[in-house]
Amino acid sequence: MCSIHKIPFSPPDITEEEVKLVSEALLSGWITTGPKTKEFEKKIAEYCHTDKAVCLNSATACMEMILRVLGVGPGDEVIVPAYTYTATASVVCHVGAKLVLVDVAPGAFEMDYDSLAAAITSNTKVIIPVDLGGVICNYNKVFDIVESKKSLFRPNNDIQKAFGRIIVMADAAHAFGAHVGEKMCGEIADFTSFSFHAVKNLTTAEGGALTWRNVNGIDNDWLYNQFQLLSLHGQSKDALAKMQPGAWEYDIVMPAFKCNMTDIMASIGLAQLKRYPGLLARRREIIERYNNALEPYNVQVLNHFNGDHISSGHLYIVRLLDKTLKERNDIIVRMAECGIACNVHYKPLPMMTAYKSLGFDIADFPNAYNQFYNEITLPLHTRLADEDVSYVIENFKQTIK
Repeated sequence: MCSIHKIPFSPPDITEEEVKLVSEALLSGWITTGPKTKEFEKKIAEYCHTDKAVCLNSATACMEMILRVLGVGPGDEVIVPAYTYTATASVVCHVGAKLVLVDVAPGAFEMDYDSLAAAITSNTKVIIPVDLGGVICNYNKVFDIVESKKSLFRPNNDIQKAFGRIIVMADAAHAFGAHVGEKMCGEIADFTSFSFHAVKNLTTAEGGALTWRNVNGIDNDWLYNQFQLLSLHGQSKDALAKMQPGAWEYDIVMPAFKCNMTDIMASIGLAQLKRYPGLLARRREIIERYNNALEPYNVQVLNHFNGDHISSGHLYIVRLLDKTLKERNDIIVRMAECGIACNVHYKPLPMMTAYKSLGFDIADFPNAYNQFYNEITLPLHTRLADEDVSYVIENFKQTIK
């Protein structure tokens, strides 16, 4: 029987710096979208090597607003991996497009690229690869496939015509800070969506951000303004602009949505971003300790650091190669009895009621199922002390014997 030592799965790492900046925002007289949010957007764009960034209240909102800016809707198809969280797929349903799921490659968490190529039709408008656990997908391969299918692309509007091909939108909810060589996540795909949810490496409690690459024929200021309109009721002025002397009047140019980020949230993010290099370094230390400890065991771990591919180190994913689904579940319970919270990333979408009702069957996605049934995610966060990491390792080794 192990000694009880409470190890939460992924608590937020909040310091006096975050408290200080939030207090400043609270006392400033301006707590909704304003100067702090605009500063946070600017710093995210600098960090990701892009001209612009937009902060919203979730990564889900970011992905949906991207699809809406692109004019994706009924009659269009969007390709998503079967192995992901629902947000990647639900946004496709929200805009009325057809959701097309593809299996992952055998023994991998990325889409099977042959299956991706086969799934493309003349109705395909967007592909959404998922940078699971913080590991950037093979976007070179994705763009090669997109180029090879260029003749099938049928644009519906001017922005799609400017691209002239299927658009690649990264679900990088896990991958803020990941990079391939000098290329940062955020400047690799056409559009990228990040999550700053409470369990993410960098948090704003809730929240997210989106970035995009420059495209010939698309003005970045215009694009930024479209996201502002879509995320704030289609209102031609935000609250800060309306508060300027005599500037009360505004127009509603479209019946849009409400998903803006507040200055309170952005203040947390600004403090987190300042600390982020140290947070990433600590996550790498923990990953390397886990890797070294599990090397003798019959497991497969997600490869976070591979040559010039550097992950954000968001999730420590382990596949227990000699265990059944029941044995995996029992291990999670036994770890919990020792006070260690573990998780599973993810139960594939075709196993969920919502996606079964859309006609998807897990039998058609055998590789996704094989990745799932023996997967377990260990605690990985920057509030873990060295002795906590040792405690997780020793108990995990005991439970998987």
